[in-house]
Amino acid sequence: MDVKIKSLKAAFPHTIPIMAGFLFLGMTYGILMKVSGFPIWLSVLISIVVFAGSMQFVAVDILLGAFNPVQAFLMTLMINARHIFYGISMLSKYNNTGKFKPYLIFGMCDESFSINCSVEVPQGVDKNWFMFFVTLLDQIYWVLGTAVGAIFGSFVKFNTEGLDFVMTAMFVVIFLEQLLKEKEHTISLVGLGLSVFALAVFGADSFIIPAMLAILAMLTLLRGHLIKKGVV
Repeated sequence: MDVKIKSLKAAFPHTIPIMAGFLFLGMTYGILMKVSGFPIWLSVLISIVVFAGSMQFVAVDILLGAFNPVQAFLMTLMINARHIFYGISMLSKYNNTGKFKPYLIFGMCDESFSINCSVEVPQGVDKNWFMFFVTLLDQIYWVLGTAVGAIFGSFVKFNTEGLDFVMTAMFVVIFLEQLLKEKEHTISLVGLGLSVFALAVFGADSFIIPAMLAILAMLTLLRGHLIKKGVV
């Protein structure tokens, strides 16, 4: 069997839950963009070249507001700061990926990170092609959902207020699923506790980066303990 087909067949089952979520979320984003006055092609183009999930929802208000590139940059940095830590943790995984590396870096989202970081590539399947197809399939689901939502948005007549909350709901579900799968909850509790603390200290607009730094520092200190328990 061709290495590409074999890798695609191995990757696809792992992305089925992502497909269900991304088609719906992408549609939500497409509808939100359309009812906000943006053309269908722009919604699809942003999903292709930006592909930033929650940031795309926030970007709707940025695009509608006054031109302020500094604020847009800082907002993007705060919302996507977690990708800095994703990138650090994927240094070994993405090492020696050759021509795949630029796209793997560009296309890494919470969901593709989760799969590529935790799933053991089946024996006989090329690791690079496997991670490439996981990333590509996830983006295809998002772009397809955006296109369908943007088209459907042309006919929407109901109140769409609150649609942008769907990403928050998705992250809560992902966290709860991970929590239920864990045998040892130290990492989740550290992340949750320090995030709540940072939220109380720095406020909702500025807590993400301090929370991430605090979590990184605490997990580094606890690394020995976590290794002994077999958590990492």
